Amino acid sequence: MRESKNLEFKESVTNTFLKTVSAFANYGTGKILFGVMDNGVVKGIENPEKVCLDIENRINDSLDPVPEYILEINERTSVITLTVSEGLHKPYLYKAKAYRRNDSATVPVDRLSLTRLILEGQNLSFEESVARNQELHFAVLERKLKTVLHLENVTPDTLKTLELYKDGEGFTVAAELLADQNSFSGIDMIRFGDSINILLDRELHERESILTQYDAALSMYRKYYQYEQINGSERETVILIPEAAYREAVANALVHRTWDVETNIHVEMFPDKIEITSPGGLPQGVTKEEYLRGGLSVLRNRIIGNLFFRLHLIERFGTGIRRIKESYKDNDRKPIFEVFENSIKIMLPVMDACNALTADENRIYLLIKRRALPSSSLVEETGFGKTKVVSILRRLMDKGYVQSVGNGRGTKYTAEAIK
Repeated sequence: MRESKNLEFKESVTNTFLKTVSAFANYGTGKILFGVMDNGVVKGIENPEKVCLDIENRINDSLDPVPEYILEINERTSVITLTVSEGLHKPYLYKAKAYRRNDSATVPVDRLSLTRLILEGQNLSFEESVARNQELHFAVLERKLKTVLHLENVTPDTLKTLELYKDGEGFTVAAELLADQNSFSGIDMIRFGDSINILLDRELHERESILTQYDAALSMYRKYYQYEQINGSERETVILIPEAAYREAVANALVHRTWDVETNIHVEMFPDKIEITSPGGLPQGVTKEEYLRGGLSVLRNRIIGNLFFRLHLIERFGTGIRRIKESYKDNDRKPIFEVFENSIKIMLPVMDACNALTADENRIYLLIKRRALPSSSLVEETGFGKTKVVSILRRLMDKGYVQSVGNGRGTKYTAEAIK
């Protein structure tokens, strides 16, 4: 056994375990095993029934509020298992501090994380809190609502219905984000040449309505990834990257990002791809697998998400990732989704024939296209050296032709989109 984010070992009972109780109650159910050394060796606890009572008293006397927990004794090993459930009444404090797990260590939360815990304990999100700026104007929002929903007038009641205004409190943060001017970061768009050292164009949109930011991002995309060409007497539009995929990626970034962090959404445009990086990892309770499947929708910013849905800027909740993948179903190169603790990146490749593979890349790609293969099989079938195969695989993944599945020796490479 090894310690992890949701598992901690304690050889004996000291008050340090109470910090981990706070962490599990705040951020996710976990277990503490008493009578197990740090290296996983089981020693057991003398008189475990008496020690269980001591653990119970320490939790009840030291945690505020007291979380839900269960104590169990393994009769064979005399190991005590304390299971602490994630609670609803956050933050759970030990000595006036809240804690979280950082891998297998327990550390105090910072001020931003504590604010989020307080809002979560009140069943609120940041966008639902009261805006500091109450002098807001909504010309952009009003124009959109009139155009799309055919509203004659946007009244105070309209803003209340959209949950942008609360009686007795005022405008919400969601309202400020949608206002013509606000105090928040936005979207930073850069177009590069053949390398990141060649900067061809840049637009920074911040402190303005997120609806304006969305329109600006779409305009810059159309400027560089759509063009018209004449074939005979016909004029046709050539699309290098599917517009539906780009729309979904930008809308997802605006709807799902963390707005209490002062950093921009980054849209990086290259000759062969667009990369969109959104601040904030996955919402609480959503796994990477669920996100990539695209069938689960947990809105970090429910009010903004509902408005984007009403304005037809996003489709049904939870279908964005699937729609992006569907846009590339007939293309060799597939979009790539990277999920990190504090950000999400979506790479949309260009569907242009000019991005041909080299002969060696194509040889490996055609083998993988038939069926998923480990790198050892590719070495055997091509006669290439291990280093060369690994290098080619890395390039194919960077270009979006290939994705890896599995870990360690079980890793295989596939040309199919990961479901």
